[in-house]
Amino acid sequence: MSYKIVFFDIDGTLLNTSHTIPPSTCEAIRQLREKGVHVAIATGRSPYHLLPVARELDIDSYVSFNGSYTVYQGEVIRHTPFARETLERLESLANGNEHPMVFLSEDSCYANTNDHPHVHESFEFLGLPSPNSRQHYWQEKPIYQAFLYCNPEEEHLYTSGFQEVSYVRWHPKVMDILPLNGSKARGIEAILNHLGLRPEEAVAFGDGLNDREMLAYVGMGVAMGNAHEQLKPHANLITRHVDEDGIYHGLKQLQII
Repeated sequence: MSYKIVFFDIDGTLLNTSHTIPPSTCEAIRQLREKGVHVAIATGRSPYHLLPVARELDIDSYVSFNGSYTVYQGEVIRHTPFARETLERLESLANGNEHPMVFLSEDSCYANTNDHPHVHESFEFLGLPSPNSRQHYWQEKPIYQAFLYCNPEEEHLYTSGFQEVSYVRWHPKVMDILPLNGSKARGIEAILNHLGLRPEEAVAFGDGLNDREMLAYVGMGVAMGNAHEQLKPHANLITRHVDEDGIYHGLKQLQII
């Protein structure tokens, strides 16, 4: 198969455990471009949280917010914000359970509580500064993703009453909330349609549970060696750990570079 485009997750995939891009990854992406292969990012991060990585690698096409906001060469080609009524109900329930939330628009994010340790912990995990607080930010801007801070055994409080959203846990203290059927696969589909490419012509690298749909959707789904164990069965190939040149090694195995 001649692959035409490669999508990369960021945390644990493009970024290693030191939150830096390995030199071998930079070299791999350079070689992909030399061969005329498109390069894009597919991440749960917001556009403003992915930009430092995108700029370092000179990438201007990305799937962000786990598929809710997709850009090709600087142009927004798909965006699916929440209905405000849904966010109002979610926040009301979360407040009643004393569970903080963070609301993310296309250009900023705010927590609905001040200085909460779980919010700090999750953003430190991502290597990002914690957000400021702002009440009812969802009333001001379209929101494409929310973080809900609760333990796994408390998820049922939300999953049974909100059929219009989907959930992905990425940290012991927090899970993503997305518009229904939100996934990186839907954002990838938008870019492929824009380019006139088939899923079979695409490759995707990832390591987290929010990468399951995209690895299953593309023609070649690659799990990093450091990937969550529940992700690996969804991959066509398991490459090395991100700290062991996993992207470069995987692309070499596939003979794309």
